[in-house]
Amino acid sequence: MASHLIQGRTVGMPVRVRDAEVGGACYPVRADAARAVIAYSGLDVAEILPGKAVCALLFVDYRDGDLDAYHEFGMGFLVRPPGASGCARPADLRQAGFFVHWLPVDQAFTLEAGRFLWGFPKELADIELRLGSPYKRCVLRKDGRLVLDMLIKPGVPVPGATLMAPPDAYTHRDGVTRRVPWSVRVRGARMRAGGALIRLGNHPIAKELSELGLPRRAMFSTTASHAELLIGAAREA
Repeated sequence: MASHLIQGRTVGMPVRVRDAEVGGACYPVRADAARAVIAYSGLDVAEILPGKAVCALLFVDYRDGDLDAYHEFGMGFLVRPPGASGCARPADLRQAGFFVHWLPVDQAFTLEAGRFLWGFPKELADIELRLGSPYKRCVLRKDGRLVLDMLIKPGVPVPGATLMAPPDAYTHRDGVTRRVPWSVRVRGARMRAGGALIRLGNHPIAKELSELGLPRRAMFSTTASHAELLIGAAREA
């Protein structure tokens, strides 16, 4: 098993998260705007409909894992695998990946580990999570400015424990695009059409979201009261 030394601690591969709580939503956005946002990566967005890409906004309370306890917010896009040609059609989306464009966290150890191990675009931010009620809320501030205030309404329960092999994650850092395999098992999952409310602030990322044409209604929103993750070693894409 590969291992790495980070801040004097040994971190083995794959990295394990034993308990986390998750909330998020997926939105249809302008494909041309999303394409421009991630042009630096060399990847291209997958179009679910002509002219429409998918932007996912997620927040996570990592309670127990190899990188300690911390809060995280993620902004990313469904993308075509490197080397794919033409616009992705719905039948091709099983081969799509997920490009992580922005990944603020609130702890320094996971910041350094995420950047070094996988090239994740982690930055320090103030991430307030309110998860004590059926309504899950994330208030995200960066450099003293509000990025967004996001509320996920309770959805319909998805029974049982579900093991998922989600799309590979893609990252880009220091001129290198990487592919990151991962898997997740969830319990206490809920899902619904729409179900997310977002108030954007005055931070540049909020402006970027606005320019994507982020609609008032999400395609769907989801929460999971318990998630376990395995995150494998990154490879150059």
